[in-house]
Amino acid sequence: MADEIKIGIIGVGQIGKQHLRKWREIAGVKVVAACDIDAPELARVAEEFEIPRRFERFRDLLAVPEIQAVDVCLHNNLHAPVSIAAMEAGKHVYCEKPMAGAYVDALRMAQAAQRTGRMLHIQLSTLYDDATLAAKHLIDEGRLGRIYYAKSSFYRRRGRPYVDGYGTSNFVQTAIAGHGALFDMGVYHISQVLYLLGNPAVRTITGSMYQETDMYEHRRRDGHYDVEEFGVGLARLEGGITLFIEEAWAVQLGGTDGSKIAGSKGGVSLDPFAFHTTWGDLEFNGTTDLAAARFRWEKCIPGTTALKSSQAHWLAALKGETPLLATANLALATMLISEGIFLSQKLGREVTAAEVAAHSVSTALDL
Repeated sequence: MADEIKIGIIGVGQIGKQHLRKWREIAGVKVVAACDIDAPELARVAEEFEIPRRFERFRDLLAVPEIQAVDVCLHNNLHAPVSIAAMEAGKHVYCEKPMAGAYVDALRMAQAAQRTGRMLHIQLSTLYDDATLAAKHLIDEGRLGRIYYAKSSFYRRRGRPYVDGYGTSNFVQTAIAGHGALFDMGVYHISQVLYLLGNPAVRTITGSMYQETDMYEHRRRDGHYDVEEFGVGLARLEGGITLFIEEAWAVQLGGTDGSKIAGSKGGVSLDPFAFHTTWGDLEFNGTTDLAAARFRWEKCIPGTTALKSSQAHWLAALKGETPLLATANLALATMLISEGIFLSQKLGREVTAAEVAAHSVSTALDL
C-alpha cells in the first residue's frame, strides 16, 4: 500500500470522535471521508477534523476509489451489514467492538474477510496493554508451565450506560446493542485472556445473567433498558482449560480483583500486574516496572512498536510492516462464549459451542 493510508470513517458519534482523535495522533494515515445520518453533526465533526468529503449514506462513501479502508463506529447491530458491504466493496475494515450483535453475524463477518481477502480488525484495546505484553512474554518463555485455569473479571459498582448518567439509551436496548455488560465491557477482558491462552477452541459454556441493581425508574422507562447488567459464566476450553467469567456494569461489591491466568509453574494477575511462582519451596509474588519493559522491548525487539495501540497496529498491518493479529478470531470466540452464557440461562443448563452456533439468531439491522 501507499505510505499514507486513506480511510473513511462511518459513524461520527461518541466512539467515532474517539477514533478520530487517535487517528489524528498517528502518522501515515489520513481520514479523507466521513459518513453519518446526522447531517449537522457530520458537518461539525468534518470541519473540526478537517475531513474533506462527507456522506449521509455509507454506500456512497464505499464507492470512493481512493478510500483503501474504513473505520466502522456504529452500534453493534450495524457492524455486520456495514463491515460486510465494505469488504465486498474492496475495503479493509477496522470495526469497533463487539464484533457484532450476535454470534451468527460475527461469523458472517469473518467469512466475508476470508472470501474477499480483506483485512478485518476488531478494536480490542486490552491486547496492547503493558500487562498483556508482559504476560505474553512470560507465557511464551514457558514461565507459567501448563496453563489450566483463567479468570476474566471486571466490574464496577454502578456504571450502567444511560441509567447511571453517561452515554445514550442505545447501549441498553437489545434491538440496537444486542446485549449489555458482556458485549460492552466483557469483550475486552474475555478476548485479552483468550489471546494469552492462544485462543483455544471453546467446548462448553454455562452461566447466568442479571439485572438486579436499583435504578432511577424514569431512566429505566425512558431508556427501554432490557439488557443484562451482570453476566457470570464458565467455559471449558480445549486442552482442559477452565475459564471463569464475571462482568458487571453494576454490582454491590467493593471492586474487582482483575483477570488472572494460572499454570503448573506460575501465574499472572493482569490488573494490577503481578507474577506468582514458587522458587526454593518459597512462594513469591513479583511486580515489575511495565513501562520500562515496554520501552526496552520497543527499542530491542522487532515488531513491538506495532503494538502501541489497536489503531496503530491495524495501520502497520495495512502497510505490510507486521502480521495482523487475529482479532477477528478472538472477537468471534468472545461472542461465542458471551452468547453461550445467554443460551445457558435460557435453557437452564450447560451448552456446547455447536449448540450456541445453531441457536444464534441474527440481530443485524436491514440497510
